Amino acid sequence: MSLIREDETLDDLQLKGIKVIQKKNGFRFGVDAVLLANFAKVKRNNKVIDLCSGTGIIPFIMAGKTEASSITGIEIQEEFVEMANRTSQYNNLNNRINFLHKDLKDLKFLKTLEKAEVVTVNPPYKLQNSGIINPNDKNAIARHEVCCTLEDVIIAARVLLKDNGRLFMVHRPERIVDILTLMRKHKIEPKRVRFIHPKPNKAPNIVLIEGQRDGGAFFKFDDPLYVHEENGDYSKEIKEIYNLGI
Repeated sequence: MSLIREDETLDDLQLKGIKVIQKKNGFRFGVDAVLLANFAKVKRNNKVIDLCSGTGIIPFIMAGKTEASSITGIEIQEEFVEMANRTSQYNNLNNRINFLHKDLKDLKFLKTLEKAEVVTVNPPYKLQNSGIINPNDKNAIARHEVCCTLEDVIIAARVLLKDNGRLFMVHRPERIVDILTLMRKHKIEPKRVRFIHPKPNKAPNIVLIEGQRDGGAFFKFDDPLYVHEENGDYSKEIKEIYNLGI
């Protein structure tokens, strides 16, 4: 039986031959997930847990770029979990990557998992109750706080991280006060931030944040990243991240 279905595509990550299965018409990964996978610092033999994992893009990029011993994705939408596990099977990565159909608000379950050195998350960006949402809409669940809030995500990360473990998150700059406040509230100390701009002289539209479980107070700003040059071409760093050649 084929692992790829008629309504799906097989997309090449340009990374050690890894390909990911996605819907032709449906939720597909974006630049934010790719940037987060590259922002996360993963050491050899680290255990990684990816929350709000969707179709698994972050685990698959990290499998290609790091020497993590195991990467577990947690996702509430069963269809995405099933698809991500087929991607894992297609790439013969079952020994390193697996996906669980679970709710990150189920803290009792999370406490049964082995704690991780690294937690990554590309959570829903849009605030709960901001606009009319169909709770059965898969894209809405991925983009709005329908099934979990920002605080739920940070609480889950706290539970899953080892002492001094690191949380890496991608979000929208307008939520940064909420993010930093909630991280401190739950004793994940903000450590590093990087703003992503569409191009020079444009305001940032993505922010990457690193926090440390029970870390000391020290906060660092990385250089901004520009997705495009003034002339519309991809920036050198984006080309490197996407392995586009320069």
